[in-house]
Amino acid sequence: MDKDLISIQEAREAVRTSAAAQKLYAKFTQAQVDTIVKAMCDAGYAAAEKLARMAVDETKMGRYEDKIIKNQFGTKYLYDYIKDMKTIGVVEHDEKRKLYKIASPMGVVAAIVPVTNPTSTAMYKTIISLKSGNGITVAPHPKAAQCTLAAVEIMRQAAESAGAPAGLITCVEHPTIESTQALMKCKETSVILATGGWGIVKEAYSSGKPAYGVGAGNVPAFVEKTADVKKAVADIIAGKCFDNGVLCTSEQALIADITLKERVMEELRNNRVHICSEEEKRKLESYMFPCGKLNGAVVGQFATVIAEKAGFSVPASTTALVVPCRDVGPAEPLSAEKLSPVLALYFVNGWEEGCDLCIRILNYGGIGHSLAIHSSDHDIIMKFAMEKPAFRIVVNTVSTLGGVGYTTGVAPSMTLGPGTLGGAITTDNITPMHLINYKRLAFEIRPYQSSFVQEQIARSSGVVSPAVPTSPTGSYGTKGLSGKDIDRIIEEFMKTRR
Repeated sequence: MDKDLISIQEAREAVRTSAAAQKLYAKFTQAQVDTIVKAMCDAGYAAAEKLARMAVDETKMGRYEDKIIKNQFGTKYLYDYIKDMKTIGVVEHDEKRKLYKIASPMGVVAAIVPVTNPTSTAMYKTIISLKSGNGITVAPHPKAAQCTLAAVEIMRQAAESAGAPAGLITCVEHPTIESTQALMKCKETSVILATGGWGIVKEAYSSGKPAYGVGAGNVPAFVEKTADVKKAVADIIAGKCFDNGVLCTSEQALIADITLKERVMEELRNNRVHICSEEEKRKLESYMFPCGKLNGAVVGQFATVIAEKAGFSVPASTTALVVPCRDVGPAEPLSAEKLSPVLALYFVNGWEEGCDLCIRILNYGGIGHSLAIHSSDHDIIMKFAMEKPAFRIVVNTVSTLGGVGYTTGVAPSMTLGPGTLGGAITTDNITPMHLINYKRLAFEIRPYQSSFVQEQIARSSGVVSPAVPTSPTGSYGTKGLSGKDIDRIIEEFMKTRR
């Protein structure tokens, strides 16, 4: 049988298995769920190094040391944030309004895992799915199937050892594009968590199922004239180099006030970047964007490797390739998201010009996602926050890690919503709370008296009661009834006796 047909059947069986187990899991208490989640997080954290090595060896992307951090972030750091969340049964009670909010799991989560974060994302999605009372079926990227499967298997063993029903966590072992499409459309699938390229996210939105998808991130990092330049440049290069730039929150362009040019250039050299010449820039454009789209062979590679493949050499200690740019858009390919340690460089005259350039970059493939600003001027920071079409604006920190919640207080997450601007339903960092349906149990607090019903009751008992509300100046008010009113009431009463 063809591989795609086998994988489609495998996906269908996996989600059905998870759905059957979830019916049992839906009856678990909060304490039981929390015990299972704790066991999963501990197991994933313990396996962080092993899984990082597997991911690098299989995908040939990123940095081993940084993938360890991501695996730890997607387990222990995540656990510290979600451990006290109420996700089972009554989660809120408003005594004054006599209202109860009751959590109800969605069912089975179809989790699409990208090649760029194949183990950390798999564990993160499995943990938040079970914390919210759901089952999960994971669809790995075909180029990262083994390391993703290993991560899911660690989660499964830990969960079942802690009391979870067998089959609650499943994974497509031989993934194909067709099996992922089938998984998203299975009737047993309740909600989709899609992380990856725009193509797979669009498939998720077109599947007919509720879906959370991640848009592309083309993140500008603006260094305003009041910034701590040394720290700002160090943060930007650290973010650009973290796991060789594969996270969607990674800085894609450094934009600095022209008054800071000399200091910025000095700090770039201190961080061992290579500033590309015009000729090197053209070679990079040809290699990285041969047909106007990013060359997949670039993703997650080291700066030295990218330079060599493009046709020029750089020192072995080079951390990143920095490319001076003048424009944004197709005519300037390197102004797009690059998923590698390659950074566009711009200088602007004042924060207003920097503001406009940031908006242009966001509109070129990163709308709604993330932005970084380095400044000590609170008013300018707030203007950026109020006016930019980005829903994660991090201040004086590494954008790559700030956007996902590692260096900031936003929810720790490997799935970041870009809002309606980016074609998604939410701007949030996805947590267990996004995978729960909520019931409202509402008691009466304002009794309703129907004048029509009261009149019918009065009629049936032989006593006619006026249907009009009492008014101090009306004919039914405290001043008594007129002769005409009495005649009408008698007439109505006589009709009931004919």
